[in-house]
Amino acid sequence: MKTWGLLPKVVVAEIERREWANSARLRARLSGERTFPLRVALKAPSEAEALADLEHFQAFVSAWKNWRFPEQLEWQRKKYPRLGEQDVPVALSIASMPALIALLGKDAEARSRRWQERMQPLLAFDSRLSTVLLKHLDAIETITVDNALRLAKVLPQLRPGLGRQAYLRALPLAGVDTKFVEEHAALLADLLDRLHDGAIGAAGGLSAWLGCLENPGGWLHVRPLCRQSRARLAGLPLLQLDTPTLREYALPAGRILIVENKQSGYALPELDDTIAIFGGGRHTAWMDAEWLQDKQIGYWGDIDSWGLAILSEARRRQPQVQALMMNEDTVQQHLKRMVDETDSYKQLPEHLTEAEQQLFERLLNRFYGKTRLEQERLAPNYVLRQLNAWIQE
Repeated sequence: MKTWGLLPKVVVAEIERREWANSARLRARLSGERTFPLRVALKAPSEAEALADLEHFQAFVSAWKNWRFPEQLEWQRKKYPRLGEQDVPVALSIASMPALIALLGKDAEARSRRWQERMQPLLAFDSRLSTVLLKHLDAIETITVDNALRLAKVLPQLRPGLGRQAYLRALPLAGVDTKFVEEHAALLADLLDRLHDGAIGAAGGLSAWLGCLENPGGWLHVRPLCRQSRARLAGLPLLQLDTPTLREYALPAGRILIVENKQSGYALPELDDTIAIFGGGRHTAWMDAEWLQDKQIGYWGDIDSWGLAILSEARRRQPQVQALMMNEDTVQQHLKRMVDETDSYKQLPEHLTEAEQQLFERLLNRFYGKTRLEQERLAPNYVLRQLNAWIQE
């Protein structure tokens, strides 16, 4: 492609790429942050360039003479010693967004109509919402006109404290389902923030502003490992509890055994006065619960860099955590069952014992040939012996 004498199809394609397909730049043009006119240099040639390819030079001038928007063109009369005086197009100047859309053609015009159809119900409700709608232009393009009408219908219904300490799905709304609110929460939060002078952001988000409870999250399996603990939990052999519940309600056993992986938690034997919590992986946020301070806590995870990092994080939250089967002896007895860790945690965890730090470094340095011993690979009789030793302590 020539580096001079840009033809109309080349210029239009470049404008489309830079200004229309670039979401950030398009939003900036629509909002006025990036102003018009949009000027594109056409790279008019020197005489030497023109003489080197007279056919392209003539095609360049002719194409722009036939340009369908002549008012957009800037021409200059150039005096070439050998070619004589020539009127040459030097730049294309697009004055406005409508002009840009017209230049890009039918697809751009259809896209513009989609914006207008979807924005119109919301702008009719309150014209101040224009800046927010432009920020969420990608989302506006994907919603239906019906959903735009529903957004306009639900906005006046949402007010501070509407949730009354219930979950978001329990909002008392008319004509709009609460799943719709949940699906469009980010857009609604920004729209309401504009209408209420930043109150939603100041409150910590839409749910907080509405006074809703946060949906439960951070689910973990809870399994009582003795008859007494099961009896205190209504005889249930297995429960699933979310993080807030685990933080707030003390489990009725003197010992809490935390196990990284779900399958290993299912395989645990009966242990006196013990409840197991498992399947959380790297999730340890619940362990800042105050009631844990009075418990004997054991932690059993994979022997790899991430397992030791999780152990460190657990011990940061509860310093009395005892590591179980995460030591040199366990590795030596199961060397042939080791595999390689796909992605290692590189930074030495802070809350490990000296022996655990040495184990971490040996794993990273491939001291054992392989870098990972999964807890599921430990022999059941070995696991039983180690857990009973922990109980007897």
